[in-house]
Amino acid sequence: MESCKVLKYVSVLLIFLLSLHFSTSETLSPSLLHRVITDTKVLHSNFTAISEFRTINRKILADCSASNPFIRVNVTSNSSLSDDGFVTVTVTGVSKPSDNDWVAMISPSNSDVSSCVLTEFFYLQTGDTAKLPLLCHYPIKAQYMSKDPNYLSCKNKECKKYQNGTCVTSTCSGSIQFHVVNIRSDIEFVFFSGGFLKPCLVGRSKPLSFSNPKTPLYGHLSSIDSSGTSMRLTWVSGEMKPQQIQYANGKTVTSTVTTFSKADMCSSVVPSPAKDFGWHDPGYIHSAVMTGLAPSSKFPYRYGSNAVGWSKQIMLKTPPVGGSNELRFIAFGDMGKTPLDASEEHYIQPGALSVIKAIAKDVDSKNIDSIFHIGDISYATGFLAEWEFFFHLINPVASRISYMTAIGNHERDYINSGSKYITPDSGGECGVPYETYFPMPTSAKDKPWYSIEQGSVHFTVISTEHDWSKNSEQYEWMRKDMASVNRQKTPWLIFTGHRPMYTSSHSFLYSGSKFIDTVEPLMFQNKVDLALFGHIHNYERTCSVFQNECKALPTKDKNGVDKYDGRNYSAPVQVVIGMAGFTLDKFSTNDKSWSLKRISEFGYLRVYATRNDLNVEFVVSNTSQVKDSFRITK
Repeated sequence: MESCKVLKYVSVLLIFLLSLHFSTSETLSPSLLHRVITDTKVLHSNFTAISEFRTINRKILADCSASNPFIRVNVTSNSSLSDDGFVTVTVTGVSKPSDNDWVAMISPSNSDVSSCVLTEFFYLQTGDTAKLPLLCHYPIKAQYMSKDPNYLSCKNKECKKYQNGTCVTSTCSGSIQFHVVNIRSDIEFVFFSGGFLKPCLVGRSKPLSFSNPKTPLYGHLSSIDSSGTSMRLTWVSGEMKPQQIQYANGKTVTSTVTTFSKADMCSSVVPSPAKDFGWHDPGYIHSAVMTGLAPSSKFPYRYGSNAVGWSKQIMLKTPPVGGSNELRFIAFGDMGKTPLDASEEHYIQPGALSVIKAIAKDVDSKNIDSIFHIGDISYATGFLAEWEFFFHLINPVASRISYMTAIGNHERDYINSGSKYITPDSGGECGVPYETYFPMPTSAKDKPWYSIEQGSVHFTVISTEHDWSKNSEQYEWMRKDMASVNRQKTPWLIFTGHRPMYTSSHSFLYSGSKFIDTVEPLMFQNKVDLALFGHIHNYERTCSVFQNECKALPTKDKNGVDKYDGRNYSAPVQVVIGMAGFTLDKFSTNDKSWSLKRISEFGYLRVYATRNDLNVEFVVSNTSQVKDSFRITK
């Protein structure tokens, strides 16, 4: 039996070259926050890898609707759905409650819920290798009815038939809550028996519409240059007509509008999730640039139109101009999103909620200027509705300060799409949603590398998912960009990309030795001070390392903090920071000579840069405790 499983995994690897390592409203109101599951990290910890829910698609679907004529599925809400809220789904008329009874949230409501082609190969591209990978259209989320503690015990009993004054037929009911955000298309809740492995359709609710499918939502900011005087806002709406940003007490700018379609997604002989059961209409993506701002300043803004409505007024903060003295920024990789309810989803990153809440506190209290999210952004991986939940999660911070990104394998990689790695990690998205949702200051489409200066720091942001070999376009760009840095203006050079050069964790298809041989010499020649990477889901800090050798070790300052002497430059300090949400990776037992600090906890990097010091802290999100800190001095 075990040998068959091994053979199957090997076959999948050989055929599809799958990577089995997955580096894979404006704010939450208090009324919603108190209803959020108290410890979502523990609740969702088992859903970052293969789970029964992730194998639903293409299961044999039976029809049990005729077996119980009393079944009703009702949703407690107003006549329409709000942009952000919890709805209660109540199932009544259940004759024999079972722990295999569950409810799925389906959108659009007219999705086909009949049985589909029975082939496991249709599901392999999501990364699962379970046999026979229900619904032709994948549920956005689902919950077992047993989440209601009174369901299985039939505490809520109702008589359906009396005979001579005696009840001869009674049924049970139960209620569960779902967190719903405005994804524009109608939603339906479907009740199944048989669990995720043998689903049988029993009943369904009436379709529910959002009160305003065209409302402008999920605005997030980014910098377009190093001036600190312009900020781009990107948001989502169901309205195709241009909308506006009203900002800085009297200025307006009109949006440009774009979208993407199923035809833009990548696929192979086997349809990708993005083209098939994971597709969801993205609506229209609006983007506009606010100009004439002052660096390191705060301005109010709102976005939308009189026709479809306006966001609330938000206060943004511009980053400092490149070349100024100070910068406070946060960096991390591999965040994704955590449900605010008890649902199971295709992909869940259990630490994401705790991380974004901790970051929001820092943005409020520590004068943070910007955020750098270096790859593996939403983990939608071809299940497009999950982008909406990710935007909802980051909105409290991304709508207020510059949210800069780098592309990761779960945004870009796909077979025969031009990505450097031919794994199907993006689920067929092949970078299209990412580049549409996050327009960075890049030179052209599908060339997602760029540089930007903020305060005393020059950031060189690359794509590890595109060709970085010698003489490639990206290699030449890296060489020119780093060589052009004026270290009098921006004394710090920080290099960022998704896949790391160094890691003590066992990993399949990270960047590895070729990346070290090719790109590290450029970093060394141009005296990169700090290199930040994700992909590996933990925190690891190196010595000043070059070609796998420690060129210098830090000393302790008077406060006991590790201090690297940047005045006598020896090599870059490299840090893996892929611990912002996805399940955590363990370290190998073999200590690497270049590895100085290794922590497997959820958190993020907090950096304060002056002209003479680069002060770096690793913050654990649950406790806000600083678990590692170091300085690089000039």
